[in-house]
Amino acid sequence: MHDNEEVLTFAEFALPPTITAAIDDLGFTHCTPIQGAVLPYSLSDYDVTGQAQTGTGKTAAFLITILTQQVEFPTEKSGPVATPRALVLAPTRELALQIEADAHDLSRHMHAHVVAVVGGMDFDRQQQQLEKRPVDILVATPGRLIDFCNRRIVSLREVEVLVIDEADRMLDMGFIPDVRRIVYQTPKKRDRQTLFFSATFNDDVMNLADQWTIDPMHVVIQPEQVAVDTVDQRFWHTSKADKAGTLVQFIQHKKPSHTLVFVNRRDQARHLVSHLNRQGIECEGLAGDIPQRKRLATLNRFKEGKTNLVVATDVAGRGIHVEGISHVINYDLPDDAEDYVHRIGRTGRAGASGISISFVSEDDAFNLPAIETFIGKEIVCTHPDL
Repeated sequence: MHDNEEVLTFAEFALPPTITAAIDDLGFTHCTPIQGAVLPYSLSDYDVTGQAQTGTGKTAAFLITILTQQVEFPTEKSGPVATPRALVLAPTRELALQIEADAHDLSRHMHAHVVAVVGGMDFDRQQQQLEKRPVDILVATPGRLIDFCNRRIVSLREVEVLVIDEADRMLDMGFIPDVRRIVYQTPKKRDRQTLFFSATFNDDVMNLADQWTIDPMHVVIQPEQVAVDTVDQRFWHTSKADKAGTLVQFIQHKKPSHTLVFVNRRDQARHLVSHLNRQGIECEGLAGDIPQRKRLATLNRFKEGKTNLVVATDVAGRGIHVEGISHVINYDLPDDAEDYVHRIGRTGRAGASGISISFVSEDDAFNLPAIETFIGKEIVCTHPDL
């Protein structure tokens, strides 16, 4: 177990110049706690199991590891079948596409071929990408990858580094049988490096980690104290019936600049977007039942500031890495305290401050004690400040 207190700089790792140049372009100098804890081991070819939330920088940790290995040990590959050197498995399309974007950023000074294969998007187009030239990094959601493997378009027999991201979410979403089938198609665990990440490590997750890794270094980054410290958390008493009205008043009076509203269910997201639109408030929804293309367009508009208000569910919210979110509103409190920390971590990022407002109705109050315990401070509910 390793909990890293010391802040390391990327310069200390003697990374290849092409990767250092990309890190410099992105304006990063110091490692986040997860990067500082993982990189000394992952760059030395150890298997790693890491406990950390999304948004802590773990994506860069595993991508820097993969790219460094590929620069230092180039291979000549050819052939009709895509045989990726590295495979990253993620539970949702949004997260997979975010990882792909980060991989492009970090490999901008290299000739790495990064491809994402995810469900709900054009299969033929993804196949063309795979067949264009040898694949260095393949980022995939499990179902779509199995489709490609079954059609013999992709072979996983040459995977050198396997990354399993958000293993707990994969478990929750029922993907583990698919993931198991995929892992069996990669080289044996002695012949590959495995980096396994999860926000929580319960018995089920530990069991998977034991099956797929060898003597891993286990790195624990305590859940987002960072987010909790840089976010002004407010809890407002409101009845269930008054939530929509309270939200409308808040938006009309306070005019928040860049706001993410979380609800617990897809149908609620749809109803709330309709209600706000009827009140003359422009907003868009991000939920699992919205077509993928539309979700991506919404996410891009939100990133660019063309849309300033988005209503999301937790699954959609996992893919949101947007700088400058000023407010996160928990229209419903999540059932899981960790999801609360994850949600409010969408604001207060990269040293900026942010505000989270949670509506607490008679239905939500049951979730407060677990959240209090998890964030380690007493929650005081107040009347809405409108």
